[in-house]
Amino acid sequence: MGDRVDVEDERSRFTRRSLLLGGAQVAGFSLLGWRFFDLQMLQARRYAPLAEENRVNLQILAPRRGRLLDALGRPLADNDEAFRVTVTPALARNVKAVLARVARIVPLSDDEIAKIVARARKQSRNIPTVIASGINFDEVAKLNLFAPSLAGIRTELAWTRRYYGGPALGHVVGFVGSVDRFTPDDDAVLRLPDMRIGKSGAEAGFESELRGTGGSEKVEVDARGRIVRNLESIAPTAGRDLKLSIDLELQQAVFGRLNGEGRAAAVVLDVAMGEIAAMASAPSFDAATIAAGISDTDWQKLKDAEDNPLLNRAVAGLYQPGSTFKLVTALAALQAGVVKPDEHIACTGEYKYADQTYPCWKHEGHGALSLHDALKTSCDVFFFELARRVGIERLAAAARRLGLGTTYGFGLPEEKAGVVPDPDWKRGTLSSAWLDGETILTGVGQGYVRTTPLQLAVMTARIASGRALAPLLLKHDAGPAAPMPDLAFDKAHLDLVRQGMLAAVNEDGGTAPNARLGEGKPLVAGKTGSSQISALSSETPEDGIEWAKRDHGLFVAYAPADAPRYAIATVVEHGGGGGAKAAPLARDILALVIARDARTGRAG
Repeated sequence: MGDRVDVEDERSRFTRRSLLLGGAQVAGFSLLGWRFFDLQMLQARRYAPLAEENRVNLQILAPRRGRLLDALGRPLADNDEAFRVTVTPALARNVKAVLARVARIVPLSDDEIAKIVARARKQSRNIPTVIASGINFDEVAKLNLFAPSLAGIRTELAWTRRYYGGPALGHVVGFVGSVDRFTPDDDAVLRLPDMRIGKSGAEAGFESELRGTGGSEKVEVDARGRIVRNLESIAPTAGRDLKLSIDLELQQAVFGRLNGEGRAAAVVLDVAMGEIAAMASAPSFDAATIAAGISDTDWQKLKDAEDNPLLNRAVAGLYQPGSTFKLVTALAALQAGVVKPDEHIACTGEYKYADQTYPCWKHEGHGALSLHDALKTSCDVFFFELARRVGIERLAAAARRLGLGTTYGFGLPEEKAGVVPDPDWKRGTLSSAWLDGETILTGVGQGYVRTTPLQLAVMTARIASGRALAPLLLKHDAGPAAPMPDLAFDKAHLDLVRQGMLAAVNEDGGTAPNARLGEGKPLVAGKTGSSQISALSSETPEDGIEWAKRDHGLFVAYAPADAPRYAIATVVEHGGGGGAKAAPLARDILALVIARDARTGRAG
């Protein structure tokens, strides 16, 4: 009897368990059925696009970068084709395993694989990561052959930048480098692996024109991330080719002459158009070396070099203009009516104002001088007096009218504005009031005033032409040029200053006889200047001063004097007075430009 009860109890428990298990299964299947219905019917609009994104992969295609050409159409920077292989982590699933298979075709060390994996983890899984660049055709063929087993691997054609001209073009053309930072609004093409953008020079200044527009490619992929077929392709648009005003051969010749001066800079402007005929800075660098893949150690050496070869002294070197600023002071005084052309001012070798004494460079004095002779001999006392009469506001206004204290935005982002000081500038910068003695120093290009060689060349070109021209680095297209406004200076006053510049080079007693081109050559009109580094320079012979404490030499000029075609500014750091090294440098460069024109039939 007891056994029968146990059997019945066991059957009862089994029935209850079966019912519970069956109920749970029914509930589970019902839940799954509801979820399938929910996903496929109720939320189809939401999940269908996501499924499509998993099936379809969008890839951005890099455009070919535009070339930089010289004035005659010769390449200064162009592109070499090269193959590379990339991996897209989202398609590869296990990046390390895929790279291990790739390493059987393209040599990759364990360290290189680890670096690629680490790099891939730092960015979006949908963005390709470069595995190797410059792979050969056999490696490309093998990678494509084994593509079915290499999920996420892609071979593609890329471009590497090639530069011509060596150090002569380093600062003008510049170089490209990787994208350092991204913002949400950046062009999607900037996120491409190994994308290069302009970092300096024209490469950076004309980045938007040179970069071009990226294309796109939609591909269908299977569950393993392998490409099944191409769905849609939009070809990228190549960047524009840009023709610079620089002549490659002339630029190399100018740099060769300049490089012999150590640290120096020169700018030559075409007075008719404002085009930059030559612009050089020494020492310099070869962009081709950087483009080829400079090591971190060598790059740091370049950055830390004492003579700073990465500095484009022509547009970013800031110098006191010294006596070249006397051209500004003369025009400001004539325009203000505080000096007459035939007025004579006596120079005894020093100028006293308040409780200060300001020496002339000629300690025994120049005697009584007119404006013409003061420009010819560069008498400091004469211009101390003119600066006092004019006042700092009118001096600063004249300097800005002649192109000082500003940037021109002409294509080299390194350019600096310099300083044209006035009371507002001093209050804002130094939180102190302007002193009258500072006006006197400004009048001879000392004190706070700072200029670049490019600005001095623009100033000279404006004086020579009487027009408010601006520098151009892009070659002007055929057709009439946009009219340049006249300077707000009286023509008679400009002529007086021009005659003084002509005398400085060509009359006995002038400060720049070293700038003469020679018998039968065009006449040069110019002005010397010295940027004072140490008080020793006014008290000690140059050969008794250590090199680092010698004055910078400056010279500005235009030629031919009777029909100006070119304006030039040169600076030789620690080169002494402008007549010593800067003037002969300008002479030799002008001779190169004129000879080039005669050879190519461009004179006139």
